[in-house]
Amino acid sequence: MKTVFSVFLLFATLSPASELRYARNFSVERLETHKEISVRNTWAGASDREQIYALVPRDAELPELPEDAIVVRTPVQRLAIMATVFLGPIDDLDLYDSLIGIAYLDYVNSPQARQRVVDGQTKEIQSGTAMDVEAMLMLQPDLILTSTTGNPSFDIHPQMLRAGLPVVVTASYMEQHPLARTEWIKFVAAFYDKEAEAEAIFDETARRYEALTQLTEDVENRPSVFASAPYSGIWRVPGGQSYIATALRHAGADYLWANLDSQGTVPLDLEIILRRANDADFWINPSHHASIRALLAADERFVGFRALREQNVFNNTVRVNEHGGNDIYERGVSRPDEVLADFIKIFHPELVPEHEFVFYERLR
Repeated sequence: MKTVFSVFLLFATLSPASELRYARNFSVERLETHKEISVRNTWAGASDREQIYALVPRDAELPELPEDAIVVRTPVQRLAIMATVFLGPIDDLDLYDSLIGIAYLDYVNSPQARQRVVDGQTKEIQSGTAMDVEAMLMLQPDLILTSTTGNPSFDIHPQMLRAGLPVVVTASYMEQHPLARTEWIKFVAAFYDKEAEAEAIFDETARRYEALTQLTEDVENRPSVFASAPYSGIWRVPGGQSYIATALRHAGADYLWANLDSQGTVPLDLEIILRRANDADFWINPSHHASIRALLAADERFVGFRALREQNVFNNTVRVNEHGGNDIYERGVSRPDEVLADFIKIFHPELVPEHEFVFYERLR
């Protein structure tokens, strides 16, 4: 079996890269001398402008490139990441040996990543608006993976670009389908010449996810659901074109804000949520809260939600470590089939009677 799989990987390596099946915010073009990756839609409200990254073999001369292309020498040997979401592909492709820098360590769930920091193999990067660019330069990364909000008060990648650092801005969180986020494993793999492995991993995950969606295709009872919780008086709900809204639809639920034409989150006044969601069947992802009591302590008006009174509130707090790192943002991105199975267990438990919750639990 191992020999057959090795032959498949060799064949895939020699074959042209397959078309992306779900991801819409990046594309990869194989040229004779290098690869070019185009990234678009990097934040809600971004223009249609694409950023091109030229992946050039480290021992090759620079070919003729588009004027604004950012060059990254490959295969990457020294990687720094500015968000925990990249740990999913790192784990799947076994890229830990190249991980030299990681931001927001308190939010990291991966035991391997945390141990590398303890052992001194990976440095905790100072993150946020107070980025230490000089310290980053001393790390000598081949690649820095990050994302952007579009708000210059928070985004730090322009500082690193001005310093000549190899920063690549991603846009997986702006994808509309859970499998589209997962397919960004192919994006990461391109920097390591591991496209064949990424292809095989993704195809298996997609097969499991697609099989689950067939379970809910004909359900007649679609319970109503709302999501998230307020912060500083503003409730940011997932847009109707977001991957969360898509997953809820695939799980056989009726998301209350499915009509919002946005791939990101949409800020709404708390009063709007209180009025519209008061009789909803389920409430999911209520921020960091791990109990009904904690929710009511945050705002006693939540007692007006029928979902709370009937204890139909579910949060993705099962795989949270002692530091606060939540695996939903790491493994959950790589395994959307497990997230979807959890959702189906919440809304239609009779369809997956043997499934045990991986990420979600009912709040008590």
